[in-house]
This record gives sequence, structure tokens and C-alpha cells, in this order.
Amino acid sequence: MAFQPDTATVVAARAGDPAAVDLLVAGYLPLVYTIVGRALDGHADVDDVVQDTMLRVLRNLGDLREPAAFRSWLVAITVRQVRERHRVRRSAPDVLLPDDVRDPGADFTDLAITRLELAGQRRETAEATRWLDEDNRELLSLWWLEASGELTRDEIVSAIEVSRQHAAVRIQRMKGQLETARVVVRALAATPPCPELGLVTADWDRRPGALWRKRIARHTRDCRQCAPAWSGLVAAERLLAGMALVPLPHAYGGGPAALGGAHAAGHAAAPAASGKAVAAEVAVRGAAGVGRRVLTALLATGAVAGAAAAVVYTGGDEPVAGAAAVVSTSAPAPRLSLPAPGATSASPSARPSAARSRTRTPATPVPPARDSAKKGVGTWRFDGIKGALRDVGAGWYYNWSPDDDTMPGPAGVEFVPMIWGRQNATAATFAKAKREGEVLLGFNEPDMAGQADMSVEDALGAWPGLEGTGMRLGSPAVAFGGDTPGGWLDRFMKGAKARNLRVDFITLHWYGSDFSDAAVAQFLGYVDAVHARYRLPIWVTEYGLINFTGTPKYPTGAQQAAFIKGTTAAMRRRSFVERYAWFGLPAIGDSVDFGLYLDASTPTEAGRAYRAAG
Repeated sequence: MAFQPDTATVVAARAGDPAAVDLLVAGYLPLVYTIVGRALDGHADVDDVVQDTMLRVLRNLGDLREPAAFRSWLVAITVRQVRERHRVRRSAPDVLLPDDVRDPGADFTDLAITRLELAGQRRETAEATRWLDEDNRELLSLWWLEASGELTRDEIVSAIEVSRQHAAVRIQRMKGQLETARVVVRALAATPPCPELGLVTADWDRRPGALWRKRIARHTRDCRQCAPAWSGLVAAERLLAGMALVPLPHAYGGGPAALGGAHAAGHAAAPAASGKAVAAEVAVRGAAGVGRRVLTALLATGAVAGAAAAVVYTGGDEPVAGAAAVVSTSAPAPRLSLPAPGATSASPSARPSAARSRTRTPATPVPPARDSAKKGVGTWRFDGIKGALRDVGAGWYYNWSPDDDTMPGPAGVEFVPMIWGRQNATAATFAKAKREGEVLLGFNEPDMAGQADMSVEDALGAWPGLEGTGMRLGSPAVAFGGDTPGGWLDRFMKGAKARNLRVDFITLHWYGSDFSDAAVAQFLGYVDAVHARYRLPIWVTEYGLINFTGTPKYPTGAQQAAFIKGTTAAMRRRSFVERYAWFGLPAIGDSVDFGLYLDASTPTEAGRAYRAAG
């Protein structure tokens, strides 16, 4: 395990001891670099996020109540900074911050492959990380450190703010997605190439992404030539544990004993995995301590570690066997002004205002509502639908119909069609839905009289028609009991499996009659239980607070706002929750007590909360 300062050092640093601060920064900077670098897949923003994280840690160190929990606290702050960077990146105009901007010198995956000379399944795994969703890349960065002994499961649980059981479920889901991505990498690299796969990927822009991962994986399951790609996969734990850690060059400190002193500019060379020497030269001016010197030098020169490698200080002269050297330049490193511990009382979640070592033109601010494509709404016709969809920041919407001909949304807001019930399961309706996009929602509350009202056998009998569209399919959305053994959804899913029918994700409805703060946990408990039962992604296509049989029937605006804030924040953190939709967008007539918008630009109190949510 890498050298990391003990609790006594944390206590001294919290009290303002400069040498202890230097020890703390030098000891934990590699861990932060590894988490951020993996989670961002070597994006050019890695250095900035690492710097912001360390600045925030030092600024708020005086507020840390339990020094023994420092590492868990540090990891949690690092994860929040990664999420903040994802939020800003999604919000920024593409012209200023395109998705594929990468710093070739800081691409963790490329470094792992070229410097560590990875081969076979390790190479496939490194390349597969590019195909993971943002949430799963973040989780992989933590889980890999657990597999290599750098983090504990409890520290991961603390960082992602879920229960231990939920963390286990999320990790299993992430590992499943990584395995699928490995198969995709294999299939694309196969020799000779599969002709049918060539047709499937004819329109692919060659950039890894969730949609193409799913399309290619689906092809490999059904293709005789590609199916063997699923065989012989070595467990990811064994592959990741075998990928060496990358040490900091010895010039950055002569071991733990030397870390507390001040050093002049230094030069060093560290051997790479192949035995070749890679120079690591950093010029640092002034009498700053090692913590400031290491932080400044690494951030200024773009030292990197791989998606299959981590920056680690070993405290000795020799690098870990098989590891690549840190890559740097000989340019002088600018001085970084770090705040003294406890200098401010800002909370760990407050955005730092300290100057960065590199200046960057900030992106044009956009409303915070647009930071998640998960957020959607169910809507019916009303004046101002386009304006309300735009104002609330929805990434998608649906109207319980196969098309949006009567209520088209604004550009950039995806419409998702639905096959409502048995009478809609016709060739003409399927054709309409297929013209609308690539995702199709199944039957609406088939377990309820007055809604689709279908038996399980009716639904299974009609399902091949939905599957025939070739679209990604959401399960029938039951009104309740989605987690109940032997319930409507349970029987449908078992029947689908027996008949080899495809269901790509589970759709859910939930309404709560408890308007207290406990409603958030009740809702999330149901969502988590359904996911644990079927191990498929979740779409919450209707949810809200309504007491259908008692009084009061509806919560106050403040109660709805609190519920929205709690549930949306939690669903953003759950990678398996792909999308969610409030019921519903219009707040007119019978829906004025629970809807979001009175017109195109006038949100209710619940609407304002949903607009602010991601």
C-alpha cells in the first residue's frame, strides 16, 4: 500500500502545522489523482478537478471533527468534485466544452496501454473503461482502489452516500457493465471482422457511448460469429489487481522522513515498465514545503496515472514492478497559493474561489435544471407545453401515446413513445412509435382496472409486436407491487424469460400518501427493491405524493418541494436509475394541486423545485 500519513499528522495539519500540511498533501495527492483520473477517463479537466479538491480539503480541514476519518472525508470530497465537474460539463455549451476534448498527455487509458504495455484481457479492460457511463466510471475508480487495497468498502459507502447493501448492488451492476464493454471491445477488434456487425455499426461515429455499447452487445448475444466473445472472460478483480501502480518520482520526496522539509528544484528519472527511462523533471522556485511543491509541480506539468494505473508514492527509490514513470515537462512550475487549514468556515460542499494555476475562460452559465438528462415529465395537452418543457429543463417527456403529433416539444427535448394497452398493439401503432425514436415504453398500469387492465398472458402475447420494432423496451409499468414475488410484474418477467422475450429496463409508478419527510425513504426503498429483484435499469415514469383514499388528498407546496429535492438528488446518484418523470407537467384544472406549471413560464412551488433539480 502507498505511504499515507497517520492520524497524528492529520491532527497536526488541522492545527496549522505547515510540515504536517505538506505531508498530508504529498501522501494523499496520488489517491485523489487516481480517483479523478479514472472517473474522468483522462479528460483535460483532471488537473483542475484535483486542484479544486485539494484546495477544498485544505480550506475545510479545520472543520474536520474526526481526524481518524480523514481519508473517507477526502474520498467523499473528491467524488463530489467529480460530480460537480460532470454537472458543469453537461451544462456548458458544446462549442466551449465538447464531450471528446481530451489531453493526449493525460489520457489515463492510453498511458496504461502504451506505457504499461498491457496485453490481452488487461488491454481489453483498459479500453472498455471508455464505454462506461459517467456514474460507473466514478464507481470503478473507487472499486479498483478497493481491489488493490487502497480503499475499504466502508470508505466507498461513505463516498457515494448509500447503504452498504446498495453499494454492493451498484458495484455488481458496474462490473456487469464493464464486462459488457469488454465484450464490445473484443467484438470490434475481432479478426476477421463480423460482416453483420459492420452493418450494425455503419452509422457509428466511432466514439464510445452507452447507446452503441448496448446495440453492439445486443448483436453479440444473437450473432453466431460474435457470441464467443462472451466466453473466457477473466474476473475483473484479477485483471485490475495485476495492473501496477505508478510511483511518484523520488525527486518529489525522499521518503516519509524527508517529506516535512523544504527542498529546492530537483531532477530525477524513474524507470518505465519496459525498462526505458522516462525523465521526470520539475523546477520549483522558492522555499515552499513539499506539499505545496508536489501539488504545484504535478498540477502544472500534467503528471498522469492510468485507467489501468494509479499514481502512488511508495516511499522508496524503486518504482513498483512493471509500473510506468510519471510523465512531466521541464517548464518551471508556477507558485500556488494554498489557504491555511481552517482559514474559512466554508462547508466541504462550497465551491472554492481560490485562483487556479491555469486560467480558463468560464463557460456561459446555464440554468441548473439542465444538468441531468435523467429528468423528464409526463404531460398532456395544455397551452404553453413547449415553454414549460424548456423552462423546467426536462431532458425527455412522454404523453402515454405512440407519437407527439398533438403536442410536439421543443428542440433538444426527447419524446419517448408508449404502447398504452392491448388496443394499441397494432402494426400501425408500432410504425408510429418507431418513427419517434429508439426507446419504447410498454403498457400503462396493466394491473389496474380503468387503465390498460391486461392479464399477464395478454401482455406476454402482445409483447412480440413491441419487440419487433427493434426499439429498446421498457417493461409494462405496474401501478404497485413491482417488488412483490408473484405479483403482476414478477409473473410477467418470469413469463418473458421463459418465452425468450426481451425487456431492457423496468418502468415504475409510485405514489405516496405519507407527506412527511419519511416519503423520500419510502419511495427510494421501493425503487431499490425493484432494482434488486430484476437487476435491470429503472425508469420511474410516474411518481408523486397523492392520498387517493383519505384527507388531505394533496401535500402542501413546501412538502412537495422537499420531496422533489430529496428524490431527485437520490436518483441522480443511482446509476441504475436511468430516467424519472414527475406526474405531471400541467398544473391546471384537476392537476393544479400537484402539477408543475400553470402556463409556459409560471411554475408552481413544486415546479420551481423540479426546475432546480437535476
